[in-house]
Amino acid sequence: MRACIQRVRSAAVKLPLENNRLAGEIGSGLLVLLGVGVSDTEHEAELLAKKCSELRIFEDGHGKMNLSLNDTGGAILVVSQFTLYADCSRGRRPGFTDAARPERAETLYRYFIDEVRRRNIPTAAGVFQTEMHIELVNDGPVTIWMDTEVWKS
Repeated sequence: MRACIQRVRSAAVKLPLENNRLAGEIGSGLLVLLGVGVSDTEHEAELLAKKCSELRIFEDGHGKMNLSLNDTGGAILVVSQFTLYADCSRGRRPGFTDAARPERAETLYRYFIDEVRRRNIPTAAGVFQTEMHIELVNDGPVTIWMDTEVWKS
């Protein structure tokens, strides 16, 4: 699994094909753009959910990144993002053969969301395989890239 994690003051996802209906929103916390790869399993979802909820990237009283979502009471907004698996090594059009098929990706996307909720983190989500518009106020900015494939080595 791959995640682009952004520390935010607020974030919202809207559905433009449904008159910009609000699908999910959070205040302070993390926006997680989540991609699922062909070889990913529930194990990767569990590892990534744990890492996201425990990641110490919020400032303490001394201005040091020492606090996690668990410490701050922040929330997570999860948005599916198969394009995190784009292969741009050949030509000008990215390939997506490393991204999981939609049926498998949706199952693991939902499993990841359930794992975050199981950790008592307030969680909102986008709508899988739908055009979405994301609004966010990036905090810092702090943006972190995680790839569970790297953890296997």
